[in-house]
Amino acid sequence: MDRGKPGSKIHAVGDRGGLPLHVGVSAANLNDHRMLEDMVDGITPVRQPVGRPRRRPAKLHADKGYDYPECRDLLRERGIVPRIARKGIESSKRLGQHRYVIERCLEWMTRFRRLVRRYDRKASHYLGFLHLACALICYRRADRLNLLTSNNPY
Repeated sequence: MDRGKPGSKIHAVGDRGGLPLHVGVSAANLNDHRMLEDMVDGITPVRQPVGRPRRRPAKLHADKGYDYPECRDLLRERGIVPRIARKGIESSKRLGQHRYVIERCLEWMTRFRRLVRRYDRKASHYLGFLHLACALICYRRADRLNLLTSNNPY
């Protein structure tokens, strides 16, 4: 929580590779754990090569900003194993490798200059540009891995 800070904060849920699965925008002075329910429920199903699309992740890694009993209960109700660092008990270095993935995802978003500084008055406009940036990030990754049908010779 950034007390008294004006502006907005980007919340993101990403996969292991750092690709954004769901993003949201909130006021900068709002606690992170208040957006957890919206972020987890907003994840769209991800298609797998075989079987039904997975609706929710199996586990969720989060930093100490989400160390509240409500957050842990919320995740367990949805069948997600919470991996949340505990305040005053665990070192923040323990989740370092998992935290790096989401920090990299947020860094990819800040490469779009329009998202670094918020010029839009309406949150819906800013969120629209944020979704466009996420779509471009996913497209570039798919292009790099030759997953697009136009580049795939099979």
